Amino acid sequence: MEGNSVVGSDVELLCKTLQVEHKLFYFDLKENPRGQYLKISEKTSSTRSTIIVPLTGIVWFLDLFNYYVDSDEQDLFSKELQLDSKVFYFDVGENKRGRFLKVSEASVNRNRSTIIIPAGSARDEGWAAFRNILAEINEASRLFILPNQQNSETSERLPGLSDDVGAGFITGQSTQSAQLSDLNIERSVEFPPQDEIGSLVVSKVIRADQKRFFFDLGSNNRGHFLRISEVAGADRSSIILPLSGLKQFHEMVGHFVEITKDRIGGMTGASVRTVEPLQR
Repeated sequence: MEGNSVVGSDVELLCKTLQVEHKLFYFDLKENPRGQYLKISEKTSSTRSTIIVPLTGIVWFLDLFNYYVDSDEQDLFSKELQLDSKVFYFDVGENKRGRFLKVSEASVNRNRSTIIIPAGSARDEGWAAFRNILAEINEASRLFILPNQQNSETSERLPGLSDDVGAGFITGQSTQSAQLSDLNIERSVEFPPQDEIGSLVVSKVIRADQKRFFFDLGSNNRGHFLRISEVAGADRSSIILPLSGLKQFHEMVGHFVEITKDRIGGMTGASVRTVEPLQR
């Protein structure tokens, strides 16, 4: 089932269902005044368990599931993902039915909750199918707006903003602890030489708190430019940076990163670390 519905103060943006063996998993992308979040529920004939993933955590879940799907069995380790006040634990286990991934959420606001995802017996089952749904939801989360914003969406849509903004945001198979510099910034894009850019469209997106910033490389009859668009709820604004000023812009941002690095280093955010065997 897909579509927008309202339950209390929460707007239901997207629903997905996945069956793995005897289990059903429900994925509900929702939005409330505090922002978007993903509710993942595991249901069996006798139990139901739910974890709540903040919007900024969806991309990290996807990255971790890429790691568990694509790595060799002997290379898999437990992982811990910290998202502000929450910690998610990823642990691989095995029983008579086969391998499974146990994902547990711990926070100060709610009791620890756990879902268990079977690995699946075929290539596109289990963890891979779970990963694929996360990928769909990650892409869809950038397309939804609240129902009362729909009337203004046409006039507010950013001109020239490509549909695949943010493609390639996931690195996949990450086994390293995430650094703060990796948290909200896409890996750098190598621009072709000026005379080879032509009509090339490069689009990327980063998130910072409740805002999203879209970067679109484009051209018009005046030359090449980079459009940087800030999106916060229904509010959108853009600046146009000529390509000739891109190096100066980069140097200026780097200057402010350098003079505020001590303050940035103390900020909370997302981090992933590998848990050595028998540590927990």
